[in-house]
Amino acid sequence: MKCPFCGSSENEVVETRVAEEGRSLRRRRECFGCKKRFTTYERVDRLPIVVIKREGMREVYDRNKAKSGIIKSAEKTGITNSQIEALLDELENELKKLETTEVESKKVGDLIARKLKKVDKIAYIRFASVFRRFVDVEDFEKEIRKLL
Repeated sequence: MKCPFCGSSENEVVETRVAEEGRSLRRRRECFGCKKRFTTYERVDRLPIVVIKREGMREVYDRNKAKSGIIKSAEKTGITNSQIEALLDELENELKKLETTEVESKKVGDLIARKLKKVDKIAYIRFASVFRRFVDVEDFEKEIRKLL
């Protein structure tokens, strides 16, 4: 394992914990070169989840892409990084429980929106406005009324 800070491959595991409800291991490592600590995760490799886009194209589910959308929606709100990671873990668990490895992007977006709604209403509205392609103020009004 290479250090993300200095690139050294000399490091040691200083702590190991079970993560994601027993589906992965979280390891804290310390680099011998720069003495900084970093976290790695060890997960079971499964068949990839394929997302079917609106236009019919298929692409492999990308946690970082989902995370990026959530982070943009959560800017200047009280949502923490650990809440975002937990939300993504829940999302991926639900996707893996599906009977198929292919899922429509609408389903992924709906799952994210539902989870954001529970955590922060502002982040939810921001995410929904992009995901559901709001075109005018009336679309925002309708969604806000649903929240109230």
